[in-house]
Amino acid sequence: MSTEHQQYSTENQEDAIRQYAARRGIDIVSTYADEGKSGLNLEGRDALKRLLDDVQGGRADFSLILVYDISRWGRFQDADEAAHNEFVCRRAGIDVLYCAEPFENDGSFGSDIQKMLKRKMAGEYSRELSVKVFAGQCRLIEHGYRQGGPAGYGLRRQLVDQAGAAKGELTRGEHKSIQTDRVVLVPGPGDEVEIVRWMYRAFVEDGMSEGDIAAQLNGRSLVTDLGRPWTRGTVHQVLINEKYIGNNIWNRMSFKLKKKRVKNCPDLWVRAEGAFEPIVDHPLFEAAQAIIRQRAVHYSDEEMLDGLRRLLQERGHLSGLVIDEAEHFPSSSAFRSRFGSLLRAYQMVGYSPGRDYRYIETNRALRRMYPDILAGVIANIERLSGSVQCDSATDLLTINDEFTASIVIVRCLTMASGTLRWKIRFDAGLRPDITVAIRMDAENEHPLDYYLLPRVDVTAGAVRLKEDNGIYWDAYRFESIDHFIWLASRASIRSAA
Repeated sequence: MSTEHQQYSTENQEDAIRQYAARRGIDIVSTYADEGKSGLNLEGRDALKRLLDDVQGGRADFSLILVYDISRWGRFQDADEAAHNEFVCRRAGIDVLYCAEPFENDGSFGSDIQKMLKRKMAGEYSRELSVKVFAGQCRLIEHGYRQGGPAGYGLRRQLVDQAGAAKGELTRGEHKSIQTDRVVLVPGPGDEVEIVRWMYRAFVEDGMSEGDIAAQLNGRSLVTDLGRPWTRGTVHQVLINEKYIGNNIWNRMSFKLKKKRVKNCPDLWVRAEGAFEPIVDHPLFEAAQAIIRQRAVHYSDEEMLDGLRRLLQERGHLSGLVIDEAEHFPSSSAFRSRFGSLLRAYQMVGYSPGRDYRYIETNRALRRMYPDILAGVIANIERLSGSVQCDSATDLLTINDEFTASIVIVRCLTMASGTLRWKIRFDAGLRPDITVAIRMDAENEHPLDYYLLPRVDVTAGAVRLKEDNGIYWDAYRFESIDHFIWLASRASIRSAA
């Protein structure tokens, strides 16, 4: 099933498959269903991956796989991927039958030709649909309608009908229920609006940095729209976002057809100027952008390394703090971004720290990754009608007022022998009902897998995992976080007459 709006899609498919099976005297012994998942690739399609795993692992207790039609097997952009998955099943002695197709999947020339065409048509349908959806979203942006995402500090999302009449404010986690309704941005509470304006004045007129502004806001016990303390980055986002002068901007990032996420150049952005009521004056906003542009000096790699060599000669040693304290000098994060890590930049200027600090760089990278992962989990739970309260001090999640959960990123350690180890530490003070442990890959760049560890089964302290952990620990292991999202989701119950 493609989306949650197709409420009875899988039920209709199941009915058709059961009728097909009854006509042919086939007994259905197991069902694999991916609800609300795109068929563009295998990512997130846990049921299909489990099916293929059962087939390849010799655990399949069936001799046929019944699929509604070619497109339900997958709308892969590469038709060979669909063919390969079917071949995997056939090689294991299990045939795949398409119940709603006008041909028998019997390996004949005619059926193979039709399958090839149908697979290409399924992929082409998704590509064409992507083009149409993108064009429709661009038109809505140009008309001044908001296309997803939180409003941001000082702003609120307002629901309007197709005639533009206001229908009410949407709180966090709420979304429209009528397809013809739209969402626009409106000024938020007066105290938040005044704080946004103060941030711009402090930056432009008083010469305060983003870090100084964040420190003052935190000193006044003010938090962001997500209930978190202010940081240099969150202040910077307020100072550069055109929505505060009423402009509607979209397509900064692209993620078409589930391919690699790319950052688009400004020429590809879709914009509508004056779409919302501004809360910051245009001259003040432009003055802030001018300051940011002036200080955004682009250094070549060699210029950055030359500056690092001079700093090393002056100070005698290097660290992230030493680099960040240097006036008119790129930040330590700029060196990490340009050269991959501070340690690599140190090596290029001939500096060797007294000890191995690579774990510090890894921990910093994981800490930067954590807020996005946490926000993604919350957004996905709320998308499926669940409710989440996040403790701003501990990041402990209270889900549906029923259970608590903690998200933990687990660093991968490479031993001297080359083997990999992971150490999961549990916070005895929080005592969450479920700990979601995200194991990172060997490079500590991407999640490897997910362990859902209930408190009743895991004692406090630490758990050490290897590459192969046996059936006890693998019972808690999942390829994606979708299973946890499913546990936290709400499902509607049909009323009985």
